[in-house]
Amino acid sequence: MGDRFSDKRIFITGAGSGLGLALARKYAGHGWRVAISDIDGDRAAAALEQITATGGRGFSVTCDVRSEESLREIKDKLLRDWSGVDVVVNNAGVAVAGTVTDTPMTDWDWAVDINLMGVVRGCHVYAPVLARQGTGHIVNIASFAGIAQAPAMASYNVAKIGVIGLSESLRAEMQPKGVGVSVACPSFFQTNLMESFRARDPALRIVADKHLARSTVTADDVAADIYQAVLRNRFMIISHTDARWLYRLKRFAPELFFKVLMRQTGGFGKSNIEESQKI
Repeated sequence: MGDRFSDKRIFITGAGSGLGLALARKYAGHGWRVAISDIDGDRAAAALEQITATGGRGFSVTCDVRSEESLREIKDKLLRDWSGVDVVVNNAGVAVAGTVTDTPMTDWDWAVDINLMGVVRGCHVYAPVLARQGTGHIVNIASFAGIAQAPAMASYNVAKIGVIGLSESLRAEMQPKGVGVSVACPSFFQTNLMESFRARDPALRIVADKHLARSTVTADDVAADIYQAVLRNRFMIISHTDARWLYRLKRFAPELFFKVLMRQTGGFGKSNIEESQKI
């Protein structure tokens, strides 16, 4: 991957499963040392076993992205043991659904604290390290929900919009320092994100599960796309073909985009007894 990443050191939050684990496998397969962190330390350790079983190298550690101290402790370990880090992936996240008015404030706080502020903390702690090195790359995992805001996903949408805005600001700030920034905006793909799912209306889970089941894109597909984007220093990563068309449609024909969005996501906006009976 060139001199920019000659030491091949990557740190990934939420890497005990799902996209984070797929990224760990991808990078380890290309000879990178991988620091696997997860709020579940046992899950992080099991992920590391997968990596080392196929010849990978690295370490696992417990990390709560709600804690700046937790992220700083890992930063200190990376500086002490690896003399730095080349790629930081702020991946940890949770799933939540509900309308603006029906979502309890506790769920708003939870979703924003992890999905947005967890990424903010990761950037705040690690961007100075990369800036001092004069090299490196930060990947923030958002979602296509940050581009196309479906109904009944209000707090999730808001957090992911914030991640995109944060990434745009950080990109401009880091470019003069030789540090790249990417933001990944995948649509539905097969993952275990739904383990953390919260919603007051249980039918919303049925709708979300239906969309996940329909997806032909895997976590490994998204990880491969992110790997190539970092290689090319590409900012916006939209892995799904249909999502890329919707992205363009929203930019150039926003009212038509809204009509398409409502037609495709109408089930999220209903009071979903009717929708759950369809499935």
